Amino acid sequence: MARPLLTLILPPLLGLFILALGNGFLSTLVTLRLDNAGASVETIGWVSSAYYVGLALGAVLNDRLLLRIGHIRAYACFASLVAAAALAQALWLDAGWWFAMRLVGGWATVGVYLVIESWLLTSSDSARRGQILAFYMISLYAALALGQLLLGLFEAPFDATPYVLIGILATLSVLPLCIIPRVSPLMEHAVPLPPWRLVRVTPTGVMGVFGSGLIVAALYSLLPLYLQQIGLSVERLGQFMAVVIVGGMALQYPMGRWSDRHDRQIVLIILGMTLIALSLALPLAAAISELALGVVLFLFGGMTFSLYPVAMSHAADRAPPQALVGMSQGLLLINAVGCTLSAPILTGIMGQTGGNGLFYGFAIISAFMALFFMWRRSVRPAPQPVAPFAAHPVQTVVGAELDVTEEMVVGAENQAEKDEAEEAAHQDNARHDRAPRSDDAMRPSE
Repeated sequence: MARPLLTLILPPLLGLFILALGNGFLSTLVTLRLDNAGASVETIGWVSSAYYVGLALGAVLNDRLLLRIGHIRAYACFASLVAAAALAQALWLDAGWWFAMRLVGGWATVGVYLVIESWLLTSSDSARRGQILAFYMISLYAALALGQLLLGLFEAPFDATPYVLIGILATLSVLPLCIIPRVSPLMEHAVPLPPWRLVRVTPTGVMGVFGSGLIVAALYSLLPLYLQQIGLSVERLGQFMAVVIVGGMALQYPMGRWSDRHDRQIVLIILGMTLIALSLALPLAAAISELALGVVLFLFGGMTFSLYPVAMSHAADRAPPQALVGMSQGLLLINAVGCTLSAPILTGIMGQTGGNGLFYGFAIISAFMALFFMWRRSVRPAPQPVAPFAAHPVQTVVGAELDVTEEMVVGAENQAEKDEAEEAAHQDNARHDRAPRSDDAMRPSE
């Protein structure tokens, strides 16, 4: 990777890592604290759901601030809100107050994701996009995994100390973005790309991030329940969850690099087919031994966590360059919707078929995605150059004929669709009358 590009993407990744260290155990801390205070399961569920509601709301509205003031200052605003929401929970314990603070926390967190993802997308091209987003996911999941370990450092986790640490980390995460970079990404002529238009521009990308939300949310919320039902201790349960996350981290970069060198639609089809096989193998592995279960969970985590960055890279290949911020916002919203619907859908299947129904649900979701990806591949294959080079014998002017190949026709159709989407995005921009340039974009730091 070129050194200038590495210098540009390192600050946001480092800032994200520091902030996610605190966010990594905040959700667990909220659940434990409410349970220790005697709150009902329903109350805990409502407070936990407030975070995802905030994610969805922020994914709809946060782009306005980013486009108005730029990446660095927008990140500082969102990180400050994350810190304030966490510290405010330490003031007093009340379910309504905590619901509001978790809502604000989700709103601000998805703003952080929007800043980081749009920063990385606008800083890269299609040849390196998969690898860069793989680094993004590695930074995020590594911080979330390490954050869970921080909870064990507190002898009395129900006092104000953990919330203070979360606030400190969120505040410190601003420093890499303010100190290291000389420039932030240029956002010239940024245009909106609402979800309903995003579905038309890149249905494959939309389906990929939606399916990723369905499976990943269930991995965090329902897989521990299954592991507990088969008799694992809390310590072993935590170790198996760590195996899933480590698998996701280990396979991110190879999958991202592979998607950069091959057709991303084919990569998504293979991911979907592999997830079907792994989903059906999980109950069998659990019946054989813990070692077999750990190996399959490692592979399952790697394939599942690779869905989102590959699908986003595919969407970025299809979207107009000026609409990358709007595209990132729309995909975050769609992913949040998938996370919200995950538990109701899969718990319904588990209620009918037992604990193994979780994996049958994974197989059904993966099969639907794989079939959808194959259908889209047949309808709209990967873009081809409009006029691919091919050597021909020398001809006279009189004898020369234009050889119109199928690749040229497909390439021209793809280019026409992309031009149409870009024109529609420009029309939306004119109607919304948004400021095209942030005041800190491409300006030397002082």
